[in-house]
Amino acid sequence: MDPSRPGNSTSDILVDIQDVRLAFGGREVLRGLTLQIPRGKVTAIMGGSGCGKTTLLNLIGGRLRPDSGWVIVDGQSVPDLSKDRLFELRKRMALLFQTGALFTDLSVFENVAFPIREHTQLPEPILRKVVIMKLETVGLRGARHLMPSELSGGMARRAALARAIVMEPLLIMYDEPFTGLDPISKGVIAKLIRELNQSLGITSIVVSHDVPETCSISDYAYLVGDGRIIGEGTPADVQQSGSEHVRQFMDGLPEGPVPYQYPSKREYLDDLLVGDSA
Repeated sequence: MDPSRPGNSTSDILVDIQDVRLAFGGREVLRGLTLQIPRGKVTAIMGGSGCGKTTLLNLIGGRLRPDSGWVIVDGQSVPDLSKDRLFELRKRMALLFQTGALFTDLSVFENVAFPIREHTQLPEPILRKVVIMKLETVGLRGARHLMPSELSGGMARRAALARAIVMEPLLIMYDEPFTGLDPISKGVIAKLIRELNQSLGITSIVVSHDVPETCSISDYAYLVGDGRIIGEGTPADVQQSGSEHVRQFMDGLPEGPVPYQYPSKREYLDDLLVGDSA
């Protein structure tokens, strides 16, 4: 292991991303982005739609490779791992999609049991106890026989969370966990993220643009804009930032560094007077 590489001497840091650049089709999505995720904490990554938040999760999970820079998870350089070692690392990660992504033809119980059946040879009686314990944790023990089509959006998200924790992962990544939920369901998911982090000692990354819920559960927050970190600190620090870019996002302001109008090649009046449709 390269002694100059990030992540070697900081055992309290689980994820270390340093100076990462990544482009798609000539468009640079990440522009020298750097951040660190401490073990056992809830870290928020916030920012507007399309700013690269989900791309970061895909880099951490090894689904994408950076054009340059370091992506270190638990002391391992993710882009340099072999397929077998990456598979082993991914077994210690869980990703909670904003849709829940449950298997539609499996019951809630079988959805939660799926990772255990896939990766272990646990005897059925023990498997049943583990699944029921995880469903009890998210308040769905009584719903274990239901099919995904019978669940509300909030219940589906909780069932997916039970599946995410059933293998007791090292890291859970939440991709927009509050999107599309009613206020009560948002509160329930926020409570579960915080409680699971504390009770299981899991490291959590919450990617979201829902400011109140995300700030209420996070120990530390990063704000991404234009492919870089434009603000960071405790949620209170970020909320009190004097940066115009940070203030625009946190306060939901229509005017600011992020323009309301998409750039045009012509001035407005010139565009009106031009006879063609271009």
